[in-house]
Amino acid sequence: MLQPDPTYQLLRNLTSPVVAITSERQGKKNGMISDAAVRASIVPSVPRVSVYIHKFNYSHDMIFETGRFGLHLLNTTQFDVVRRLGFFSGRDQDKLAGLPHHAGQTGVPVLDECFAHVECSVANVMDTGSSTLFLGDVVAVGCGAAAGLEPRGELLTASYFRAHMPAEWRTEYEAKLTDAQQVAAKLSGKIKPVVWKSTR
Repeated sequence: MLQPDPTYQLLRNLTSPVVAITSERQGKKNGMISDAAVRASIVPSVPRVSVYIHKFNYSHDMIFETGRFGLHLLNTTQFDVVRRLGFFSGRDQDKLAGLPHHAGQTGVPVLDECFAHVECSVANVMDTGSSTLFLGDVVAVGCGAAAGLEPRGELLTASYFRAHMPAEWRTEYEAKLTDAQQVAAKLSGKIKPVVWKSTR
């Protein structure tokens, strides 16, 4: 018999580094936090990444409708970015206000400070019930506002964040995680086939 909590804890080892996902639609900008992004190609001339976005995230429909997103690897000094983009909803506030950023090549917001970033055009999608897997063709890459490709700082992982987050954040973090898990559980069995229509 499957034991959900031990299984969940085991699978946490498969999470990606902490990433900030940005999007833009009709002048409205948003950002969110994820630990479900991976490289999706071993071909140097066809760089791709994939990221799972829960359907209840405000960013989900922005990405689905525009077919583009920014993915930022964060460094270990950017806990404030994780809190700003991960603890609040973009439906209620402009989460990028006061966070230095600029418009990238694709029009999505690019954070001026991060370990590294890529801008992506969606190549395909897969419905997972509670989320959508977006496969992105990398169309631009850099390190924040810098033109070079030298990553900045030490890469922020999910396990590092959980182990070092300020103690006063933990109750709120765990409550938000529990809420998200409950919503996702209700949607997980409702998987629909999707044919991606390119926005390019």
